[in-house]
Amino acid sequence: MTDQNAELDVALDRVIEAARAHLAAVKAAAGRIDDDDVWQAYVDLNNASFAYDEQLLDAFGEVTPWDVESIDPDEADRRFGQLTEAGGAAGADPYPQIVSVRQRRDYRVPSVSALLRVAETARRSSVPEDEDAGPVESVGEAVLELLQAGDGSLASLDVPELEPLDGLLTVTEVAEPLDLEAFDDADGSGPFAPVDSDVLVGRLDEHPFLPDEDDHDHDHDHAGHNHKH
Repeated sequence: MTDQNAELDVALDRVIEAARAHLAAVKAAAGRIDDDDVWQAYVDLNNASFAYDEQLLDAFGEVTPWDVESIDPDEADRRFGQLTEAGGAAGADPYPQIVSVRQRRDYRVPSVSALLRVAETARRSSVPEDEDAGPVESVGEAVLELLQAGDGSLASLDVPELEPLDGLLTVTEVAEPLDLEAFDDADGSGPFAPVDSDVLVGRLDEHPFLPDEDDHDHDHDHAGHNHKH
C-alpha cells in the first residue's frame, strides 16, 4: 500500500503541474482561438487527471469528480492539425465581395410644432447647461437631431411626433466598401447609388404598424415582402 500511496502522490503532482501549465498556456494565448500550446496543455491535463482517477480507483475504490476519458496525444495532434489547417484556409481566403445593407423609411409629420419641441428637448439634453442649445428650425433638422440623440438608429424615430410610412431594406453584394471621402457632405444620393458590378441579393419591404387599425390589418401590415434576385 505504501508504494501505491507514493504513486498516487506522484500522479496527483502531475495533475497539479498539468493544471498550472494549462492555465499558463491559456493566459499566454489571451483568447486566441485554436492555440496549439493551449491544446497540448489541455491534452496533458486531461490525461493526467484520467491517470490519477484510475490509480485512485485501483488503490481505494474511490473516484474523483472528473469524468474524463484518455486522449491519444498522436490522434489529438492530427485532429488539431486538421482543424487549424481548415481555419487557416478560411482565414486566408476571405469572401471577395462586400455586403452592403441599405435602408429607407419615410415618415409623415402630423404636427410640425410638436416635432420641433421634442427635437429641442433632445438637443437640450446633449448640450451643457451653461451653453445655448439654440432652436430647432425645420422638420429635417428635427429628424436629424433625434437620430443624433439615438446614435443614428432608426429606433430613435419611433416617437408619436412621426407617423411611419412604408420603407424598404436591401442587401447587396458590392465589390468595394464605401469610401466616404469620395462624396461631398451635401451628396445624399451618391453613396446609395448602385453601380454595374453590384448584385442585389434581396429586398425587404417594410409596412408600418398603425395602432388605430384592426387586428386583421395588423397581421397584414406586419408581413414584409422579401424579394430575392
